This record gives sequence, structure tokens and C-alpha cells, in this order.
Amino acid sequence: MGRSFEVRKASMAKTQGAKIKVYSKYGKEIYVCAKNGGSDPDSNLSLRRLIEKAKKDQVPGHVIDKAIDKANGGGGENYEVARYEGFGPGNCAVIVDCLTDNNNRTYMDVRQCFVKNDAKIGSPGAVSHMFEHQAVFQFAGDDEEGVLEALVMADVDVTDIEAEDGVITVFAPHTEFFKVKNALSDHLGDAPLDLEEITFVPQTNTEVSGEDVERFEKFLDMLNDCDDVQNVYHNAELV
Repeated sequence: MGRSFEVRKASMAKTQGAKIKVYSKYGKEIYVCAKNGGSDPDSNLSLRRLIEKAKKDQVPGHVIDKAIDKANGGGGENYEVARYEGFGPGNCAVIVDCLTDNNNRTYMDVRQCFVKNDAKIGSPGAVSHMFEHQAVFQFAGDDEEGVLEALVMADVDVTDIEAEDGVITVFAPHTEFFKVKNALSDHLGDAPLDLEEITFVPQTNTEVSGEDVERFEKFLDMLNDCDDVQNVYHNAELV
């Protein structure tokens, strides 16, 4: 039903150091979410989604519990959300989401990633209009019409459904995340969801080729190495 989708995440090597960085990023995000919205996952749906995502990425339970306990303590760091936008190598659109306790430090760190890789950091809103903030689900299957019918019967607002190579992808407004998840769980039974997340989906892709491919990969690696960077979204299609 229209647009194809590729999960656009900067991959990280499965080394112990990389795992520690992943745990740290999840711990920080869970801490902020619990501190701002409450530590009970039953009433804080954002926290519930985040915990489920962390477990799926094999974050140990003690890391999750420690972040929640820290939030319950009332003290700790005061992290703020910071978002930076710009154009990466090959002129692709990039959004960088951060959690920081020092905006000046984080801006300079992110800016250096752009500057050193023939990229340009822009002002707020520079590229976000080129993305849609959506809930995305992927799972094995080819019965696109059956899935659509199940979602419609559950009164879920669906943006798009795509079936390709034995994989079904469901797009929905980010506010519909749990309604879609519950409807799919009812429809699929014990069949697993391979992907369930809220992300920025690009409206169009930008081809990145030649020497820009290497620069782009280095650009993503540098962003991943920044302690304050939580997520990187882009519309690059490497060719």
C-alpha cells in the first residue's frame, strides 16, 4: 500500500563497550521518563513502551530498575531534551535527539560531528517537516487485507500498511501506538512483532553514493559516540 520502509538506525558493533553505551542511553531515557511522568508503567504509558523496548534490546533488568529507583529518589541530574536538525553527507536530512544536562556541551559535540563530515547543522525545523512522527510495527506475514480489517474493527487510525517479501509493516500516528499494539496482539496471537517503535519516518529518501557513503557512515559513528545522543533519524538511502 504505497511507501516502502527501512528501519533507519545507526548500527553499533556488538562489543561490550557498545552494550554499555546502549545501557547508559536507555538508563538515562527511562530515568527522565519516570521522573517526568511517574514511575508506574501502568499509568505512564511512555515509560511502559520504553521499558518494553529496552527489554527487547536485551537491556538487563537491574539497569531498568536502577533508573526508576533513581527517578523515585527525587534528586539526580536535570536532563533536558535537545533536538538538532541539519543535512548530512550527500545532502540527506538528519534529526538528532539528545538528553543533556549541558546544552552548550551537547550542541558543540553534535556540531563537530556535522562539521567534520561535510555536513551542515541547521536551525530548528530545518528538516523535521520532511518526516512524519509515527508508530511503526513490522512482523512476518502476507495477509495485508486481514491485518487492515482487524485494525479497522478495533477502531485504530492507520496511516499505511505495506506487505513486501513476507513482511508486513503498519504505519500509524504516534498517538495510536498502544491501540495498534493491542489490536495486532489480538490478531496475531503468539506471533512476535519484529519491530514496534515510535520513530520519524521520512516522506522521501535521498540517495547517498560514492565518497559520501563512507562520510555518512563515519558521521553516524561519531554521533553514536556522543554520550548525550539518544536517537538519530535520517532519510539517506545508500547506493
